[in-house]
Amino acid sequence: QVQLVESGGGLVQAGGSLRLSCAASGSIFIIDTMGWYRQAPGKQRHLVAAITSGGSTDYADSVKGRFTISRDNAKKTVYLQMNSLKPEDTAVYYCNAELIERGRWNKRDYWGQGTQVTVSS
Repeated sequence: QVQLVESGGGLVQAGGSLRLSCAASGSIFIIDTMGWYRQAPGKQRHLVAAITSGGSTDYADSVKGRFTISRDNAKKTVYLQMNSLKPEDTAVYYCNAELIERGRWNKRDYWGQGTQVTVSS
């Protein structure tokens, strides 16, 4: 069974920084794209940043220049470094991975349980 476990959320003042981590474990054959999504109260979940297995990245316009996504393929872990945080960054942040399990052929989406990020003004 595949699991994604996030860590690193918390409360920070505006202008501060946080680093989120998400580690994948279980019977994994290969991981393709990994990413971070966020969902604020009363709003839909949307993409914050994504990174392919080759290292190509994509960011939401609202976080460009402030957030950096990276990954360690050997550790099956993706990171999100968040700098210059703003109150509007407050949300639950979810890790996502597109991967193929051992013994299977089809790629599936997996999600972490979510970690709360709160930015105070």
